[in-house]
Amino acid sequence: MNVSGRTPAYWPITDDLGELRRNIGAFAGEAGLTGVRLQDLVLAVNEAAANVLDHAEGRGHVIAWHDGRFVTVEIHDRLGLLVPAHANASDPGVGTLRGRGLWLMRQLCDEVYITKDEQGSTVRLRQAIAGHAGE
Repeated sequence: MNVSGRTPAYWPITDDLGELRRNIGAFAGEAGLTGVRLQDLVLAVNEAAANVLDHAEGRGHVIAWHDGRFVTVEIHDRLGLLVPAHANASDPGVGTLRGRGLWLMRQLCDEVYITKDEQGSTVRLRQAIAGHAGE
């Protein structure tokens, strides 16, 4: 699979989140993300994929691409439990054991969107490549 350039990369979501993190890290690194911004995107994708494993019976996949300005990663779940309003999740507060995933993604990525259709839910994470932050 080509994991660089404008050709989208595809990975199924499996129990091996370590492999997914390595794949996303390699893809985003080749696209130009570095340092903390790269680590933040990898962590956010991991969190979204973990949510698919926990809440959507692991039925989903990840697609990533870049356009020279942004790395975009979509995490699809086939059950469609997420709705767009979930993208505005607030910090659940101290003492809460669950419910931080979407809030954390918003802290780590430049843009977080959720869409839902007849094929399920999609979390779209976007991170600007160096020199393009704030566009």
